[in-house]
Amino acid sequence: MMARKKLAPTARTDADRRVRQADRIARVWRVLQVVLDSGRHDAQEIANRLECSERTVYRDLQVLEMAGIPWYFDETARSYRVRPGWQFPVLKLTDDELLGQATATVVANTPGLVIGQGAGPTTRKLAATLSDEDKQRLDDAEQLISVLDLKLADHSRSQDAIRTIQWALLERKQLMGQYASPYQEKPVKLALHPYRLCLVQQAWYLIARPISEDQPKTYRVQRFKSLRRVDAQADVPADFDLKQYFGNAWGVYRGNESFDVELLFSKEAAPFVLETTWHQTQQVARHADGKATLQFHVDGLDEIFWWLLGWSGGVQVVKPEKLRLMLIEELQKALAINARAKSRTRSTD
Repeated sequence: MMARKKLAPTARTDADRRVRQADRIARVWRVLQVVLDSGRHDAQEIANRLECSERTVYRDLQVLEMAGIPWYFDETARSYRVRPGWQFPVLKLTDDELLGQATATVVANTPGLVIGQGAGPTTRKLAATLSDEDKQRLDDAEQLISVLDLKLADHSRSQDAIRTIQWALLERKQLMGQYASPYQEKPVKLALHPYRLCLVQQAWYLIARPISEDQPKTYRVQRFKSLRRVDAQADVPADFDLKQYFGNAWGVYRGNESFDVELLFSKEAAPFVLETTWHQTQQVARHADGKATLQFHVDGLDEIFWWLLGWSGGVQVVKPEKLRLMLIEELQKALAINARAKSRTRSTD
């Protein structure tokens, strides 16, 4: 009888080890939270709440002991307790650090970002280690700072997709799903090597390479109809550079041709357009008559064209000619559509 060959154990990757370590730290923290709660919590009760074994609970209690948490088992109450009067060591933060944490919490809670629980739980845990004065400052800063009207894309149905992408990136796993492209009649099935998740302008985008292709592509997250992480290892180049990938795209879709764009803004529009740096290549020339010239070097014209429409009536396209003709054609369409609507309104009156 032929002896069965023993397979060598699969080596764990650094990503696997980081995930396992993070899971254990989170579980140990939950054990401490249970012990700090009022009530009766023996090893069995803690194990039931955390959905783990009693043996795991005992190991986590040892970790807490090594970390200096003075827990003990109350024989009368048959419950684990922490010594009365004990508190976490007070963490001292500078005023700028407190303000930065409060700002991060407010931004993370902005409707539309959809980044899980955000910085709120971290801030609450941090507050438990602060002095009463710093705790009050942190709370005041959160109440006085607001983020409003970012006009972000609607990601209300994308929470699961974003979380799936985040864990696939951390664990270096492939993704499979259905994607509804505006350029195709039906959703297409995709198998992807995820590279990056990024928030650009108003929406979340996934940069990923289809397993059947050589180059990565850009996918708008809210267009995924379904998405799941699979066990297959993702192939992500160590030298992938997100800035290099986007190049001089105006937004997220890089065109195949590069253009030098020159725009002359009227004196009425100039003060407003100059309030913002619109592109990494932006160059500005202010004129004595109040007008302003903005110059850009962009890869592709489609995205800058749609931005330019918002300034129509206050801007002249100096170059390139192609962009000027695109603007004229679109404005002529708008005039024709609205002229017909106006004539129909008159005929019904």
